[in-house]
Amino acid sequence: MDAMQARIRFILETDRLKTVQRQTYITDVSRRENSAEHSWHLALMAILFNDMANTPDLDLLKVVKMLLIHDIVEIDAGDTFAYDAKAHEDKAEREQAAAQRLFGLLPEAQREEMLALWREFEAQETPEARFALALDRFHPMLLNLHSQGTAWRKHGITRRQALERNRMIADGSEALWKAAQQIVAEATEKGYLAE
Repeated sequence: MDAMQARIRFILETDRLKTVQRQTYITDVSRRENSAEHSWHLALMAILFNDMANTPDLDLLKVVKMLLIHDIVEIDAGDTFAYDAKAHEDKAEREQAAAQRLFGLLPEAQREEMLALWREFEAQETPEARFALALDRFHPMLLNLHSQGTAWRKHGITRRQALERNRMIADGSEALWKAAQQIVAEATEKGYLAE
């Protein structure tokens, strides 16, 4: 198979990310968002909020690439709900197998680049990965607040759980963490998060 055919096969396979439903609702509460929409929204946020990263002069293109590919593994592994401890037990194994298969569809150089970016995001050892994760955690909080806490209320999520789950936002952006804490306070006051 030539490089063009391999890339087309990958693009067609990744179209399936549009069918992976997340627990977070879009702001008009008409439906849950899908993982492709989530990834696109995060990439846009990276462009808009990059000046709020803890580390100045990040490689913004690398951050955007990470955000666009980090959830591709959900095509095979499914979306793991943030607050589901049981589902997290085998998440790493499921996602590693998915990464090997899905990125394995690409020509070798692109396969290696995408796997390296995905692994960098997962390892959380670089400023770019930490900022990408900060956005990944901040985004559902923002949508939850502006969808009347629909997903939080549905799953009985508490203020403490929201803070604990998302505290690593501070590792990538102190500014976003401050905003996240304000979201939690407002959501608690409105009854979207249980005490």
